[in-house]
Amino acid sequence: MRRRSAGPAPGASLLAGAVEWGRDGGRPHPWPPPVTTIAWRLNHLTGQLSMRADYTTGSRSLQSDEVQAFGTAAEAVAAFDQAAEAWHGTLAGADNAALDTAGYSTYPDGSDPEDVFIDTVWWVNQELLHHGAEIALLRDLYRART
Repeated sequence: MRRRSAGPAPGASLLAGAVEWGRDGGRPHPWPPPVTTIAWRLNHLTGQLSMRADYTTGSRSLQSDEVQAFGTAAEAVAAFDQAAEAWHGTLAGADNAALDTAGYSTYPDGSDPEDVFIDTVWWVNQELLHHGAEIALLRDLYRART
């Protein structure tokens, strides 16, 4: 995460997010991939949850550059909580027919339009699990530093 005025890091072609802060990214993805921070991971998850909720049960119009990135932990956690609530609402409203429907989510930056929704749910769960574990590890390492 960096201020938009600083521009993207070497290897990244853009700063994803709206307003003052952005998350290094781009297509193709930067190579070699940079070491990402807790802030980057949390913002990535927030964007994924917000956009997938929008492209499943929302307006289907949210753009990645409209998802606001935050420069403080409190703001980032609050944004994540809001995105998680939106995704939870999407899941709570999905019945068995929806879970079996290809293209139930039309999120444009993934394979969602071709996938049955249960596969999209599986993918989002994997993202939450692995990035959440990375966040926990980084927090532990930070706390244990001397």
